[in-house]
Amino acid sequence: MSEQHYEMDCKYVDYDDSVWRNMESTPLVDVVDGRPVREATGIKACWDDDFLYVRFDCEDSYTVATYTKRDDPLYEQDVVELFIDEERNGSRYMEFEFSPNQVIFDAMIDNREGHITIDTDWNAEGLEVEVRTEEDQRTYMIRLPLSHFQRRPEHGTSWRVNFYRIDEQRDGTREYQAWSPTGAINYHIPARFGTLRFVRG
Repeated sequence: MSEQHYEMDCKYVDYDDSVWRNMESTPLVDVVDGRPVREATGIKACWDDDFLYVRFDCEDSYTVATYTKRDDPLYEQDVVELFIDEERNGSRYMEFEFSPNQVIFDAMIDNREGHITIDTDWNAEGLEVEVRTEEDQRTYMIRLPLSHFQRRPEHGTSWRVNFYRIDEQRDGTREYQAWSPTGAINYHIPARFGTLRFVRG
């Protein structure tokens, strides 16, 4: 696996659906070795004064998604995920998961040298996801209120983040995808998170 550090600019926008048209898509790759995946996933991100917006565009010819309640174990089935470490120290970060049925999992994670505590009682109030499906293409549109962070981002702010997807295949195998590969089938390796930079102009 490459040890490169992954970085992405998150541009300030006057948000509506049209902002995505001219925004470059960044691919997810195999979480272990960084190789291309069977069903492609592209990610985009932008922000305004009130929200972080994230979009996942997924090829998806086969779907497993039966959970219906917030904080159900969505990671056991098809899901896209976003981890955000505002403080950049790897010890406390937010985990968000979104199912094809628009179910949300959100938790605050304490990770002390690999000893992980997951607080699902914490909810990101106002977090929304809209999932649009057309044939073998699925798009997740996520809106996360910036009020949940200790400091609202401004030009030059950077967070440590990672974007993930779990995609079950027809043969029962599961493909684990990531923006920044972790080197293992383990998403909770904050040292391998990339950097999301907030930029204006």
